[in-house]
Amino acid sequence: MKKFTYTEKKDTRSGFGDGMTELGKKNPNVVALCADLTGSLKLDDFKKNHPERFIQTGIAEANMIGLAAGLTVGGKIPFTSTFANFSTGRVYDQIRQSVAYSEKNVKVCASHAGLTLGEDGATHQILEDIGLMKMLPGMTVINPCDYNQTKAATIAIAEHVGPVYLRFGRPAVPVFTDANQPFVIGKAWMVNEGKDVTIIATGHMVWEAILAGEKLAEEGIDAEIINIHTIKPIDKEAILTSAQKTGAVVTCEEHNILGGLGESVAHVLSTQLPTPMEFVGVQDTFGESGTPDQLMEKYGLKDHHIVAAVKKVLARKTR
Repeated sequence: MKKFTYTEKKDTRSGFGDGMTELGKKNPNVVALCADLTGSLKLDDFKKNHPERFIQTGIAEANMIGLAAGLTVGGKIPFTSTFANFSTGRVYDQIRQSVAYSEKNVKVCASHAGLTLGEDGATHQILEDIGLMKMLPGMTVINPCDYNQTKAATIAIAEHVGPVYLRFGRPAVPVFTDANQPFVIGKAWMVNEGKDVTIIATGHMVWEAILAGEKLAEEGIDAEIINIHTIKPIDKEAILTSAQKTGAVVTCEEHNILGGLGESVAHVLSTQLPTPMEFVGVQDTFGESGTPDQLMEKYGLKDHHIVAAVKKVLARKTR
């Protein structure tokens, strides 16, 4: 098992903010829209340096999406920003009709996603957003794993033509990717090569998968770990190649197991290479108030839960 270390923890939303700062300097067509959460979305620098390209819509998320769709007609590249719950659930109709159906070049950027939003509780901890967004035709769905990858993804989606959903979070998490690592939409990152089992993770769960891989290595189990940062379009080749080699797959996500990464991977495997699978994720329930670590433990999203899922799937391995 390759050894991963980190020197600091940073929130992925800061990766978005710093990515927007860089985009503001080099791409005059990038416009930032925010629904009364400039500080939470780390857009203060963009607002200060480019006030003519910053639109504060107030707590009017549906209007924000409509404005963004309109801006694309004039060649602008709008980045909308608010909490994930409001970025998707509250404005699903507007995203479906004005952005996806209309094929508008809007980047829907969502912070405070998943259980790790923490103390704000179930009303704000959206666990269905990936499913909502990936079912929209033409929508690209991205869920990066740390600060560096989120910054790189933010910059990359400005060059992508078409609607994008970019998901990131509130808590400080380990920064373990290379700051210079290229971000290629739709291309998985092979975190660690192995031969016994494939662990496919996304977002904050990639670090938990790495910790699980280290524990498994101590027991003689060689885990291949893949970071699927782009859930749609998903990297079918990476999934199939790894599953063919290991013969067993575990998926890990900070999202409802219904409609998320696991179901996308299962679709690939069930149609092309049936393989024993286990799913680590939220088991079709709402969250609750608590610290991120407490919630990750209670809802089965820690490294030892991944280890248990690996052992379970290995018992069903057929090749």
